[in-house]
Amino acid sequence: MDYRENYEKWLNHPNLSEEQKAELRAMSEQQIKDSFYTDVAFGTAGMRGLMGLGPNRLNIFTIRKATQGFANYLNKNGLHSVAIAYDNRYNSKEFAFDCAKLLAGNGIETYIFDSLRPTPELSYTVRYFKCDGGIMITASHNPKEYNGYKLYDETGCQLIPELAKKVIDEIAELGDLLDIVPSEDYDKSLVHVVNKEVDDAYYADCLSIQLRKDVDKNFKIAFSPEHGASYHPVMDTLKMAGYDVVEVAAQSVPDPAFGATKTPNPEEPGAYEEVLKLAKEIDAKLLLVCDPDGDRMGVGIKQGDEYIVLNGNQTGALLLEYILSTYEDLGIKVENPCMFNTVVTSDIGEAIARYHGCDNERTLTGFKYIGNKVRQYEKDHAKNYVFGYEESYGSLIKPFVRDKDATQACLLLAEACAYYLSKGKTLMDVMNEAYEKVGYFYDTQFSIMLPGADGAVKLQQIMSNIRNNPLQVPGFKTLKIEDFKLQKSYVDGVESEFAEHDVSDVLKYYLEDGSFIAIRPSGTEPKCKCYLSVKDTSMDKAKEKCDGFISYVKQMMQ
Repeated sequence: MDYRENYEKWLNHPNLSEEQKAELRAMSEQQIKDSFYTDVAFGTAGMRGLMGLGPNRLNIFTIRKATQGFANYLNKNGLHSVAIAYDNRYNSKEFAFDCAKLLAGNGIETYIFDSLRPTPELSYTVRYFKCDGGIMITASHNPKEYNGYKLYDETGCQLIPELAKKVIDEIAELGDLLDIVPSEDYDKSLVHVVNKEVDDAYYADCLSIQLRKDVDKNFKIAFSPEHGASYHPVMDTLKMAGYDVVEVAAQSVPDPAFGATKTPNPEEPGAYEEVLKLAKEIDAKLLLVCDPDGDRMGVGIKQGDEYIVLNGNQTGALLLEYILSTYEDLGIKVENPCMFNTVVTSDIGEAIARYHGCDNERTLTGFKYIGNKVRQYEKDHAKNYVFGYEESYGSLIKPFVRDKDATQACLLLAEACAYYLSKGKTLMDVMNEAYEKVGYFYDTQFSIMLPGADGAVKLQQIMSNIRNNPLQVPGFKTLKIEDFKLQKSYVDGVESEFAEHDVSDVLKYYLEDGSFIAIRPSGTEPKCKCYLSVKDTSMDKAKEKCDGFISYVKQMMQ
């Protein structure tokens, strides 16, 4: 069935309302093509896409099909309960309660929040109620036009590919998604609405991560939840811990339009405009920004009379340095300690870990892989988790949650800031000391946006071209290439196979100067992403060298 036939089927289906059919009739030909040429797919962070009608959009019908597939998977495996949460986005609450109704109609018990909650609290709730799985309705840091759907296992970890495939196989067995409608005659006793009970337990566990509870907290913190679900968890835990935190009032309202921010994404400068204004007004030493579903944290530090906004690699490195050095100072012994990050995360984290005698393991992009490592080592005790993070502004301090947790990160970074201020240092001073110890790494990334059906074709062409014509940065020898899709590595033209990671469309180039370049399609947005970690003897030299790398790679990606 081509996209036009698919469109006509929807347009004439009895389960669509007249209002929905009017929306379909108002579509342009390009909108029809983009919405109907394929089905919205699961990526590195579940199912995420533009909201609207059509099988390639997030809507009540695509959500129902995914949920029915999940229900069939649960029932076939003797699993009976699911926790559900949602953020501030358009339709999130409607989607979430529709999921609960559909699951109840399949005999599955649900625990659903009465209002928005962050992603890490959903992970926590799965574990708190000993559920067999979880559903989070969110599009994380994407623009307001998006929504998404993430599935979790019984440990509170996002489904790894092996389990996701089983759900996808169940979805593929289903008939027409438009025919999946929850029955109104479901067992109401299977749907439990939860609220403060879980909040109190989650906040208490977050407060337990503190290493120096009595540190001097006589400084101000500026905070923005970017209209999202982190407002109460971050504000409440910071205040309970004794910190003087002030919120950006206009961005603390749960607004699906993100009306008071240029972007809800802490990876972009626009997310910091209002919190920087507040920080200057109150003379804050630290500013914190969370994305809408509260799993990512952006950071700004007052250095002299200016504020420096850190990237995710720097924030992760600072947290790691604080944790490991504090363990040493306080005599906290961890047998076989290990820090976890990803194949596109800067090498500075590994360098800091090894400086402190801590092992480092890298996973593919997606925190589910780090969560799965926690499960593995809980069973065999070969290593002990001390910290995990991704370059994309997400980390996990203690694994009572199995996803990125901005509440924990904000609390511990505030403690690190307080401790170093008591020693006459800023967090930026500590960052510079780390560079002096392990080397200067300039880390950045860029993306090429490729929306719609035509963009999907172009994306495949870019990856195929680079795979067939490997990067050769002028003046820098490539020591090694790793192809995570083909599961092969190449050293001096000699090919070898590796199987320590799942298959993923990622290419990584290791250069002779200690730098790397990695390229991959985004798992959540229509774009191709390039990550660069450039090492040199000073930050200025590393940045200058990186500018040349970027120019070359952009040319190759065209």
